[in-house]
Amino acid sequence: MTVGIVGAGITGLALAHHLDKGEVEYVVLEADDEPGGVIRSGRVNGYLLEWGPQRLRRTNPVDELITDLGLDDEVIEAGDTKLFVYANGALRRAPFSIEEFGHTDLLSWRGKLDVLKEPQTAPAEPDETAAKLFTRKFGEEVYENLLGPLFGGTYGSEPERMPVEHALSGVMKLEQKYGSLLEPALKRAMAGGTSAPAISFEEGVQTLPETLYDAHAENVRLETPVTEVRETEDGYVLETDAEEFAVNEVVVTTPAAVSADLLATLAPTAASALERLNYNPLALVHLRADCDRDGFGYQVRNDEGLDTLGVSWNASMFGRDGVYTVFLGGMRNPELVEEDDETLGSIAATEFEKVMDAEADVLNVARLRRGFPAYDTSWDALDEVRMPEGVHLATNYTARMGVPSRIREARQLAESLANRA
Repeated sequence: MTVGIVGAGITGLALAHHLDKGEVEYVVLEADDEPGGVIRSGRVNGYLLEWGPQRLRRTNPVDELITDLGLDDEVIEAGDTKLFVYANGALRRAPFSIEEFGHTDLLSWRGKLDVLKEPQTAPAEPDETAAKLFTRKFGEEVYENLLGPLFGGTYGSEPERMPVEHALSGVMKLEQKYGSLLEPALKRAMAGGTSAPAISFEEGVQTLPETLYDAHAENVRLETPVTEVRETEDGYVLETDAEEFAVNEVVVTTPAAVSADLLATLAPTAASALERLNYNPLALVHLRADCDRDGFGYQVRNDEGLDTLGVSWNASMFGRDGVYTVFLGGMRNPELVEEDDETLGSIAATEFEKVMDAEADVLNVARLRRGFPAYDTSWDALDEVRMPEGVHLATNYTARMGVPSRIREARQLAESLANRA
């Protein structure tokens, strides 16, 4: 059996790696001239910048890849794991342990007591919004000051427009398992937060897909865009401008709009559905500043009057020479992404200086016009997505976003395909 993989982002390359371990033949076809997909790292004026994920968690699937690829010596583990919310005109620490919860000034004692009532609330409903669920479960203050900024900021989205069935499917499973959300939250808090440390690499997150590519380069074709997937008597053909590749199984790992174009003839109903999925556009402004704060960064409460969604403190996380990454736009203000570089840079620097009380210089401005999955009602369209036998979708609209989730899905699919070989 030969598997044709469309896309050499982290999903496609991790899939190739695990297929190789399972002794399954494969070919990876990528339109771009470098591997990694949305994961991009590089230097501007000597400063190491990230244009995609700013970090990843060293979960078991990620750790397995690091070990397989011999990357342990290049791993950088993040420093102090403090995360903040800018609320009521000041940075306030978000609590991820019992002790932090007791001391945080993000919440009043009344707000903290509201959390204890969660086990008495009704279970999550798939069609209620994330905002309604969080407010109903934990109280308005906890939602506005903590869960709303952290959750919305993570996706560049507005929880008021994100149905639970799309945005919080994992939370629903936790509640079904434990009978409430407070119990698993307490277990995690008592353990001091997540057990998987945040990491990067000496030359940035793109080190991981680049090393995967180097390990499997003989089976990966860069600058080879697939134009169509066509069914044959023996399987499928991946058409490119230069040649055709006959395969038995196809795995499409590309963004929704690209996948829709590829599948328009083979699966027109599914392709039409994929075209309707919304993504939140984002602008990333990289700043250089001298600050004495430690931690991962901060998210901004919705009513603070700032355009900034959040800021990653690359400087304190990984010693990135005073680099900070500001996120603008998102579902709240998608039009902002279309402003010119000077305007975006000025907004980012001015608001950073207000929050951090430190002057900042603009290093770079970049845009992700199809940034993060919106997980809004447009994702109802996934109910219409049905693939022909032997064609698989593996990307952030089939499972969760985030590097660990992408790698986990790739490993699971590789195991399934190996069992069919």
